[in-house]
Formats: sequence, structure tokens, C-alpha cells
Amino acid sequence: MILEHGHPSRIGWQLPPFFCPFDASLHPKAQEIEQWATEWVDAFGIYPDATERAWGLATHSADFSCRIIPFGEVEHVLTFTLWNYWANAIDDWQDSGPVSASTVDITDHGARLARALEAPGSALLPPGPLTAALDDLVTRTRDLLTPFQLRRFTEGARDWLIGAGWRTANAERGTMPSLNDYAGLGALANGTRFSLTWADAANEIRLPPDDLYAAPVQALTDAAGFIVSADNDLFSYNKDDDQEPWEQNLVNVLAHERGCAPRDALAEAVGLRDRVMTLFVRLRAQLARGADEPLRRYLHALEDYIAGSIAWQNLAPRYASPRNRNELPVEGASFGIVWSDTPSVPGTEPPPVPALSWWWQQLER
Repeated sequence: MILEHGHPSRIGWQLPPFFCPFDASLHPKAQEIEQWATEWVDAFGIYPDATERAWGLATHSADFSCRIIPFGEVEHVLTFTLWNYWANAIDDWQDSGPVSASTVDITDHGARLARALEAPGSALLPPGPLTAALDDLVTRTRDLLTPFQLRRFTEGARDWLIGAGWRTANAERGTMPSLNDYAGLGALANGTRFSLTWADAANEIRLPPDDLYAAPVQALTDAAGFIVSADNDLFSYNKDDDQEPWEQNLVNVLAHERGCAPRDALAEAVGLRDRVMTLFVRLRAQLARGADEPLRRYLHALEDYIAGSIAWQNLAPRYASPRNRNELPVEGASFGIVWSDTPSVPGTEPPPVPALSWWWQQLER
């Protein structure tokens, strides 16, 4: 994990404690789901060779899926797992192929992909293993999701695709986004609604649209997405620190804005993340008071999303033994993180980041 291959980590390998007052669980069928998913990956040949296959499996996408959805229907969790293996293969193509994909490439591919989800068999994507796998995924998805869930899923996919395009455009311009821009747009690429749709479907959480899209619930959902995105920025930092221009993540954004080294921006990044977690805890408790059964279950799904993402990334070779420092993933690599019940910074007031401040406005006085 700590082999440097010519360049030391800018932030070090011992990550700060992760403030998370929620427990992480694992789906009881996790091993079977991983086996079935691996068989599917191999059947469609989505990785061109043994090395790419090793790094694709190093995402531990089955572990991610089974930790953020630790309960629920196996077929739904399996299909979500297949989507994650497929999406990570696309993500690697966008970010780190022989020549990184351009904004034009990602915009064109994203538009075609988004439409393919809604118009199966439309032949909008070039033939190949990834397209064949996508056709299978679309068929599975349309068989499992209700029309409303399918609409939410496609919205989540668009979040991911728009976020990827925005990041690529910044990189092409050689621009590091401002903190406010990154806070408002950076988390899109993580596809929070993409993932949460499957959590709802697997657990049969049928939250009415007027409740799901109410401002306090959407603020809480966005806050969860920001926390997961910030955590991913920490876990993936050393995986991407060989890129030029520098990778867009919360640490580098703050270092650029403050004119300091990334190591010196780390505490502020964690502090902002912890302040959002404090807001999440307060707003979640407010919504839980008087909540009906669907809303209570949705709130619990958000907790699983946050805690499960931390537990997964701590052990995923994709992050703990990154490709820019290892020829092959090191199974068993771990960050050995520390969990914390308390935030790294005091205070409950909103941070001076306009893109986030509306979340605090949802708190009752």
C-alpha cells in the first residue's frame, strides 16, 4: 500500500478519524452476490485482459453494493452490483485510458448512454462488450424497477454523467474549481440518486414523490451525497495524485483556494465534511420525529449509504493499494481507519459556502 514509486503522498497514508455515528453492516448474501457478479463480468468480457480484470475487480463493487444496501432483495442488490462494475469500467475509461477522454467524448457518450436507459435497443452506442453488458443491464433494470423508480434511476445516471463532464471540462481548461463550485457540483459524479434508487427498490421503500422531493428530504439526501463524496476524495487521493493537472477533490480545491500545500488543507477538508455530518444528524433527527414507516426506512437507507461507503473504501484495493503505485492490486490492503463518534470541529452553524447553506435553512428554529 505504501510503495511510493517515485513520488511520496502529498497528504500521507494515515487518514484522519472518520466521524460517523452510524453502524456499517454487510448483506448476508455478499459472498454469493460477488461470485455471481464476477461470473457476469467474465461472461460479457468487459475487461480486455487479465490486468484490467484484476483492477476492475479491485473496485470491490460487490462489497460496496452489499454494504450500502445491507438488507433487501438479492436480485436487486445483484443488479445494482453489476451496474457498479460496469460504471467503474466506464469511469476508468473516462479518467485513465491510454488518452483521457475529452469533454466532447464524454458529453457525446453521456447523452447516448442516458438515452439508451430510456430507449432500450436504440443502437445509439457502438457495439462491443460494454454495450452488450449495458443492454443486459437495461433489460434487468426495467424488469425490476417500477416506472417511478426507473425515472429516478435515469435522473441519477444523468447526475453522474453531468458531473463527469463538468470535471473533464475543468481539467481541459486547466482550472481548479472554487470551493463553492466544487461543493455544489463535485458530488454529482458520485451518483447518489443512482445508488439510492436501488436501496429503495431492494428494501421496498415506497416514499411518495411529494415526500421524497420535499426540500428537507432533498437537503438531507444532498448532504449524504456530499459526505460520501468528501470521503471518497480522502480515500482516492493517493490513487489520483499522479495526474496533471491535479485531480479535482476537496483537499486540492481548498489547497488551491488557500494557497497552501494539500497536507495543510486536509484538516479544513475534514472539518467541512464533519460540519455537514453534524447537519445531517440534526436534520435526520428532525425528519424522524413523526415520520411514517416509508420515511423512517429512507432515513435509515441514507445512514447505510454513508457508513457502508466508508467501510467499503477502507478495504478496497482500488484505494488501499492504488494502481499508480502497484503493478497489481494487493488483496488485504487496508487504510486501517479509525471511526469517531464526535466531529473534528465544534459548532453547528452553516459554513460560509453558499452552495451548501440552504441545507441549514431546512432546520426548524
